[in-house]
Amino acid sequence: MKLLAIDTAGVDCSAAVYDADRSEVLSQAMERIGKGHAERLMAMIDEVLAQARLDMQDINRIAVTIGPGSFTGIRVGVAAGRGLALALGVEAVGVTTLEAMARTFLAEVRTGLTPVIAAMDAKRDEIYVQAFSADGRPLGDPAIVSLDSLKSMAARLGATVVGSAAALLQGEPGSTEPDRFDIAMVARIGAAAGPGAARPKPLYLRGPDAKPQDGFALARA
Repeated sequence: MKLLAIDTAGVDCSAAVYDADRSEVLSQAMERIGKGHAERLMAMIDEVLAQARLDMQDINRIAVTIGPGSFTGIRVGVAAGRGLALALGVEAVGVTTLEAMARTFLAEVRTGLTPVIAAMDAKRDEIYVQAFSADGRPLGDPAIVSLDSLKSMAARLGATVVGSAAALLQGEPGSTEPDRFDIAMVARIGAAAGPGAARPKPLYLRGPDAKPQDGFALARA
């Protein structure tokens, strides 16, 4: 199975082509662009396909990050992933950014001894979290919690906390570096998903920061 993985949920615009039968990343690209994912994504997909010497019709599955993250970025990635899957007649699967963070950490550290909590600073005294076992299995659903709740969760599980909110546990300001992860890990997670998974949809743990303003509607005659 050849899989195309895409991520636009944060500051990165990323894509990768993965051969699940050989457990091999054929090509990948990642750019830290902040905004403008919609303008860059399709060209990046063309680039990684060319590097892998494949055509779009060779792709058997799409994996896309669904959040939490940038409200607009998530919408771009999910729409692209679902649109490509529909056009190709293949399956699309969603991968949470929290799982990608946790699994990237576990792959790099290779301790396999303690659970991991992926924790993203969501601002407004809130944190996006999801806990995973030492072998990467989810121990719960993604959630938005307070700092006190994160402290209690980490103590109860004896877990290592990774991500931009980790510094908050030490009474320090949240990390100024954005949460990032390996697009190849998104591909591996997507390839391991069982058949018949639900279509990817944005994972919004709270509403967008921008709200429509009232008072501008014209009175009807």
